[in-house]
Amino acid sequence: MQTVDFFPPMVDDPRWFGRIAAANSLSDVYAMGGRPITAMNLVGWPRDLDLELLGEVLAGGLEKTVEAGAALCGGHSVMDQEIKFGLSVTGLVHPQRFWRNGGAQVGDALILTKPLGIGPATTAIKRDTASPDLIARAMAQMATLNKAACEAVLDLPVHGATDVTGFGFVGHSCEMAEGAGLALAVEAAALPLLDGVLDVVRAGVMSGGCSRGKQHYGPRVAIGAGVDAAVADLVFDAETSGGLLLAVPESAVGKFVQRLRDAGAISQAVVGRFVPHAPGAPVLSLR
Repeated sequence: MQTVDFFPPMVDDPRWFGRIAAANSLSDVYAMGGRPITAMNLVGWPRDLDLELLGEVLAGGLEKTVEAGAALCGGHSVMDQEIKFGLSVTGLVHPQRFWRNGGAQVGDALILTKPLGIGPATTAIKRDTASPDLIARAMAQMATLNKAACEAVLDLPVHGATDVTGFGFVGHSCEMAEGAGLALAVEAAALPLLDGVLDVVRAGVMSGGCSRGKQHYGPRVAIGAGVDAAVADLVFDAETSGGLLLAVPESAVGKFVQRLRDAGAISQAVVGRFVPHAPGAPVLSLR
C-alpha cells in the first residue's frame, strides 16, 4: 500500500509539528490494517526561514517514523511561501486481510480510538486563545500513532475501518456507512471528547472545516433535539491525526475494548451501531 499526506503547521513548536505531521501520514496505513515499512519526507520551506527550524521539524518526523518501525529513505523539498511537511509512506498488508472502509454489516458496533476535538483545539492555538493544558493535550494526542490500536486487533474480525481526519467524525463515519449501503446510529453521549474542548466550541472557536463539513454532509445527518449544540458542531469539524473508526461484530465488542485498553489506546469508545438504510432517510443519526 502507498499513501501520502502533508500540511502546514497547526502548532508553534517545530519538533511537535514534525511529530504530528508524521503520525498523521502514517495513520492511513494503520487505517487499512497495514504495517509501514518505508517513508519519504515531503517539505515546503520559505527561502528566508531558519534551516535549524527545518531540522527540528525533520527530527520530529523521524522520531515517529522510527517509532512506527519504518525506514526513512530520504525525501524531496521545494521552496514555498508557507511551511509544509508530511510523509509519503509505503506499507505492507496481506491482500486478503486489509481493512476496507465500506465493509460494515448490520448490527456492527462502531469503535473510536481517540477523542474528538482537535479542530477547535488547533484553531484556538492559532488564535492564541488555547490554555497551556489544552495545547499539551492536543499535541500529545495528535502525535500518538495509531500503531498500538491497529496491532492490538489485527487478529480480530474488523469488518470496516478508517481514520478520522480532514472530513471530521461525520464525514468519515458517513463514508463507512455509505460504502456498506447502511446507516449509522450514533450516541452523542458516548463520543469521547478532548478535555476542555467543549468550552472552546461554546466560545465560538471552530475551524473552517466545521462549516464546510456542515455544508457538504449536513443533508445526510439527523441531529436529535436533545444533543448538546456544541457536540452537534464538533462532530462536523476536521480532525488532525485522529483515531481509528472500527466496525466490529457486536459479539466481539468486549474483546475489542479489552484489547484496545490493554494496548494503551487513548479511547475504546463504542459510539454507535450500523443499521439498515431506508431510501431517503439520513445516513447518520446523532441522538
